[in-house]
Amino acid sequence: MTELTDDRFHDECGVFGIFGHPEAANLTYLGLYSLQHRGQESAGIVSSDGEKLYSHKGMGLVADVFREADISRLHGSSAIGHVRYSTTGESHIKNAQPFVVEYARGGIAVAHNGNLVNAARLRAEYEAYGSIFQSSIDTEIIVHLIASSKENSLADRIISALKRVKGSYSLLFLNEDRMIAARDPHGFRPLSLGRLKGSWLVASETCAFDLIEAEFVREIEPGEVLVIDKEGLHSYKPFPAARYTPCVFEFIYFARPDSTIFGANVHTVRKNLGRRLAEEHPVEADIVVPVPDSGVPAAIGYAAASGIPFEKGIVRNHYVGRTFIEPKDSIRHFGVKIKLNAIRDIIVGKKVIVIDDSIVRGTTSRKIIKMIRNAGAKEVHMRISSPPTVCPCYYGIDTPSREELIAAKQSVEEINSYITSDTLGYLSVEGLYKAVKDAGGSFCDACFTGKYPVDTYREEYVPQLALFK
Repeated sequence: MTELTDDRFHDECGVFGIFGHPEAANLTYLGLYSLQHRGQESAGIVSSDGEKLYSHKGMGLVADVFREADISRLHGSSAIGHVRYSTTGESHIKNAQPFVVEYARGGIAVAHNGNLVNAARLRAEYEAYGSIFQSSIDTEIIVHLIASSKENSLADRIISALKRVKGSYSLLFLNEDRMIAARDPHGFRPLSLGRLKGSWLVASETCAFDLIEAEFVREIEPGEVLVIDKEGLHSYKPFPAARYTPCVFEFIYFARPDSTIFGANVHTVRKNLGRRLAEEHPVEADIVVPVPDSGVPAAIGYAAASGIPFEKGIVRNHYVGRTFIEPKDSIRHFGVKIKLNAIRDIIVGKKVIVIDDSIVRGTTSRKIIKMIRNAGAKEVHMRISSPPTVCPCYYGIDTPSREELIAAKQSVEEINSYITSDTLGYLSVEGLYKAVKDAGGSFCDACFTGKYPVDTYREEYVPQLALFK
């Protein structure tokens, strides 16, 4: 078996929860289905019947982890779920979430999207006093902080725990009789509140509400802790105010186009990115071709602004798993070819503008351009709907080290030469902000600028995938 090389960024995970519905586990399963794009390594659901927590989780996609019999064993009218792509901790069943423990006050489950930059220091502190950890994920430190808190209520214990962590988190907690949602004061990751026939829902993205015909109510606010129980909603703002800096890369790549996050529709923002890109980097060409699927909305915007026809000149195979068996006789660029293929009749003899959302190491872009040239393109002009990625993320996105990011060490001209395009153009930071203006003017753009909202990472951060090794 050969591991499929994936020159892409990955979000850590997606979370979904529902309180007060007789089909809680089944609806959580469907919610996770809608959030599958946020994590494909593992999936899990924990439910509550008011007296006990029930758990099922496993490695792989949601459809592979859950069968009807598994759902039927998840009793109760409340549940939380999680899909994961690892940024802290290895890919292993022990790291699958929701994370469930029994402690002096009963059972508690937690599902986390984000990354805690001071987790290694806190873990070392607890281990020095004899604490034992079951996993290698940063989420587990939150459970230890809750268990050791001197506060009485679960909400107060969670608040006291979160006052000690730094970084990004959109969290769901579930115990026997309540569900609690929490979002970090900077609002790095999206988290939304929904309503369905008297029950309350929380999800990473609003697309999870659409599938089950739930109503989107509002976003969980940055720094908000929302307690949901039989009496309804109880909102708390216990943390010092911080500058609102949601992750702009959620708009560029991670979130589903049909979701509304940070106050704006993702598809609309991506089209705006393409329009700005056309204004900043025009070129004479015959067709605009997206790298599917993430490049499609920006390519539509570029084509509309430039007047150059949009064509789906590259087809994506949607049924490729994380591994595959390669033939003994080596096939050049096999990893890209198994996922993408150019349509020769559309490409041949054309001057082609290729739209993608980002360039990481440059290896995939290089292979895509060669594939398009082999299909008969006369010229290939690469356009990227985000600025050059020059710094890694420390807030819940799995990015390579700075040394592996091609834009951190090479100029645009050098990258253009490496990927073999005729011309290369990135969207500017200024153009990016003009495109996302409907969502507000403040974002975390550290991967493009190196300006980190939580700057203590320099002292405490170690590479995410090696955090607890």
